[in-house]
Amino acid sequence: MRKDEAIRLVLERFPFSYVISTCGHISRDLYNIKDRSEHFYMVGSMGIAAPVALGLAVTNPEKQILILDGDGSFLMNLGAAAMIGEQKPSNLVHVVLDNGMHESTGGQRTIGMDGMTTAVLSMGYKHGVKIESHLDWQQALPPEGPLLVHIKIDPRTEKIGKRVEWTPQEILSRFSVALKGGEHEYSSH
Repeated sequence: MRKDEAIRLVLERFPFSYVISTCGHISRDLYNIKDRSEHFYMVGSMGIAAPVALGLAVTNPEKQILILDGDGSFLMNLGAAAMIGEQKPSNLVHVVLDNGMHESTGGQRTIGMDGMTTAVLSMGYKHGVKIESHLDWQQALPPEGPLLVHIKIDPRTEKIGKRVEWTPQEILSRFSVALKGGEHEYSSH
């Protein structure tokens, strides 16, 4: 599965989520696929999407918070997964797009994520699901988190889209307004 396909499927499955996307190409891809005020793009902060999302999930339990992470940034900050497991926010979905590389910094190989769905269960996540194909994506996902969805994706062959045009201050401002507005209440599927 291509990364853009995976992101589209995630957005279709979780249309009312407040999305915290990791830095680099994942934020750029999300921005180019669908820019919304409910998307918080972590510009230049690798490994920080999960702790930011955890804080939001704990302080906004009525809203569904979704982390759009890469394998490199997820592995860089495994301590965040342990914190998520400790806090157990039922409204948190942690999606990790795994292409086996640090794509944004030149394609260096990551150490791999085999067994990560099992590992997060031992850290306290309620569920862990591995998706390797479009067919796997059709399965029902558990409605309660914290949930890790590990999606295997192909290395990029297409050109990367334009950079996020919002400044960090604008990203924060518009996301804060959307979050306070409450227009997207969390509901189980």
